[in-house]
This record gives sequence, structure tokens and C-alpha cells, in this order.
Amino acid sequence: MRSLRLETAGEVVAIETGLPWTGRLLEEAADGTLGSSSTQPTISIKVEAERAPFPTAGFSVLTRGAWSRAGDVVVEDVCGTGLDLRLVVGTDIPKFTFRWRPRPRRRLEGALLPSRFHLLVRAALVQYPVIWWASVQGRAPLHAVACTFGEAVALLAGPGGVGKSTLLKAELEDGGSATSDNLCVGDGRAVWGLVEPMRIEGAGGRKMPHGRAETPLTGRVSQLVPDRIIVVRRGEGDEARLRPCDAETASRSLVSGTYMAGELRRFWGFAATLAAGTGVGPSHPPVVEIARSFATRVPCYELDLARRPGSRLAQIVKPMEATA
Repeated sequence: MRSLRLETAGEVVAIETGLPWTGRLLEEAADGTLGSSSTQPTISIKVEAERAPFPTAGFSVLTRGAWSRAGDVVVEDVCGTGLDLRLVVGTDIPKFTFRWRPRPRRRLEGALLPSRFHLLVRAALVQYPVIWWASVQGRAPLHAVACTFGEAVALLAGPGGVGKSTLLKAELEDGGSATSDNLCVGDGRAVWGLVEPMRIEGAGGRKMPHGRAETPLTGRVSQLVPDRIIVVRRGEGDEARLRPCDAETASRSLVSGTYMAGELRRFWGFAATLAAGTGVGPSHPPVVEIARSFATRVPCYELDLARRPGSRLAQIVKPMEATA
């Protein structure tokens, strides 16, 4: 059994795995941040080599494929991965235990669509448990990018595919920092990144959906406090355009982009099942409330990107601020 630590989304995860392939997959997902730190964990995740089903005698049926009993929840085939989950929430940290018990269909899906399978297993094993526990602590998931440019800290909002990662890549190459490329959790003031590699077009790592590939995220920091929100949109002009917007527009973009994100498509049912079975935390994370809190405390802007990528945030924002 291999033991490791991962700091992600404001949590410290103690990971033990008895299956070598899951260890390799998690190492890849952790983007070089896995370690053996003695930092006190806030979540425990264990992958057992055992193939027997988790016992459910004395449990009540929670829903199809899920059972619960006094803070103890068992879920079969969690998120369609072939992994069974047992979660125990008591006076100590939450303990997530997984067993690999795939049906023939899941094995076939994993073989035919390996990149999608890898992303889904990463989510079920670590990302969703961490995001759920963060929501218990009052934070909420956001599909947004928190990054620095110069002395400023921007929270880039907008759905996938509009160009946020391209903007981020340019800032990182110029010495900027970021909490993550894609997903984060926030409390209305600060943002903590979900650790994973960047996924961009033209990268040389593992091939991923939508023509992207993985590459390490340089300049990673665990937390940032945004001083502005920038709603990113695809533009049709030759030059990028930035203009102020109201808090409602920025909040709506943060919320809608989060619910549109394919990475979180299976999270909402996962979180509701754990909340219903344990009686711990909200049935639904406070996404709307957190987005509104961010948008009402900092200036908000809309950014229409140029048709051709290459613009940098500093080149767009500083001239506008100079004339304000």
C-alpha cells in the first residue's frame, strides 16, 4: 500500500492505494505535486485491492445503487467508473474507500475511450470528494481561472472553449501565477485551485478530448484573492475589447459557466447522494451565493478576445485603467 499527500482545493488529502494503475493515474493527475508531507490531512482516500462488495447489511436504501447508515454511505459504480465507494463521516476526517469492481461494459468503455476514462476516474477518486468536502466547509466549485498579471489578480469567468486557458498560458509564460487552469473552489473572497495539468491545444502530453493535450501548469500557487472579475468571450474583431460590466452579469457568467462545465456534469448527483446519506453539508454547494459575493466585492469587466489569439491581459487592461 503506497501512501502520499496531495494539497488541492484548500484541502490536504492523505492517499493510500493498493492498485498500481490508480497510483500511476493519480500521479499524472497531480501534475508533480504528490508528496509524502507530514501535514495533517483533512480528507482520507484509500484504494483497496479487495474485489468483494462493501457490506450493506443493516443499511437503508438511499437510491438505486446507494445505501446509508448513520454517516456511512456505500455507492456502487460511482460516477460510472467501475469503482465502488464507501464514505464514513464521523468525528474524525471523512474517509473515502474505493474498490475496483467494473462490469464488462465499464471495462469496454475504458478501453475504447481511455482519455475520458482517465478524467472520470481522477474526478471520482480525488476531485469530487475534495470538492464535496470543500462545500461542507462553505466553499463552492467554480469553472473559472484565478491568475496574476503584474500586480493584479484576475478571476476569469466564462464557459469552456472561449479562450481562458490561452490567456492563462500567455501570462504564465511571462512569469505570472495561477491556482489552476480550469476548476477551483472559492468562498467569495479567496480562490483555491484544483490541482491538475493544463489542457491546451498543441501540448505534448496525454491527448484529451476537444483536440487538447495535457502539459504541466507552471507558476502554480495554492490560493489567490482576486481584485477583479473578467468575463471572457470569443470576439470577431481584429483587436481585443475590454469594458466594465455590472455585478449581475459577472455573477451570471460565473454560475452559468460552472453548470455548463463537462468536468462537473456528474458532480452534482455525487454531492447530493453523499449529503443525503451522511446528513453532512449542503445538498447543493452555494455556487450562486459565492459567485454573487465575488462579483459584488470587486470591479467587473467583459473582455471580447480578438479573432486571433495572442493578446495578453496586461496589454488589454492597463491601457484602459490608464484612461479611467
